[in-house]
Amino acid sequence: MKQAVILALAIGCGSTLAAPGNAELQQQVADTERAFAASMAKRDHQAFASFLADEAVFIHGPKTFRGKDAVAAEWKAFYEKPEAPFSWEPDAVEVLDSGTLAHSSGPVRDPQGKITSRFNSVWRLEAPGKWRIVFDKGERVCDCKK
Repeated sequence: MKQAVILALAIGCGSTLAAPGNAELQQQVADTERAFAASMAKRDHQAFASFLADEAVFIHGPKTFRGKDAVAAEWKAFYEKPEAPFSWEPDAVEVLDSGTLAHSSGPVRDPQGKITSRFNSVWRLEAPGKWRIVFDKGERVCDCKK
């Protein structure tokens, strides 16, 4: 009887817990993207790799890198020098209503702070509160003068 009461209370309490709203999920993804970018600033390649989904796909110019190991290996060179070759930060985040996939984008800056490109990333919720990147692609921005 005691176990049935505990189970009933647990079920009842569980049903009152609200799932995160879209704004909260957007904030989670933005915070995750910023932590991902901080791995570059801190020169921490291992931290960078921890944000990659096992089946991550990164598109870099004409080349596509598939899988966490391939992406981490390709990006290792960006972490070898004492100064970061670039930085990034999200300025837009959208999350599916299901709360399982998200898109983030924002400027990529050179060491002097000039915007050189724009990144687009797709994140997947792999565990409660644990977002991992599944797709990433950067596009150069035009410094066009008319």
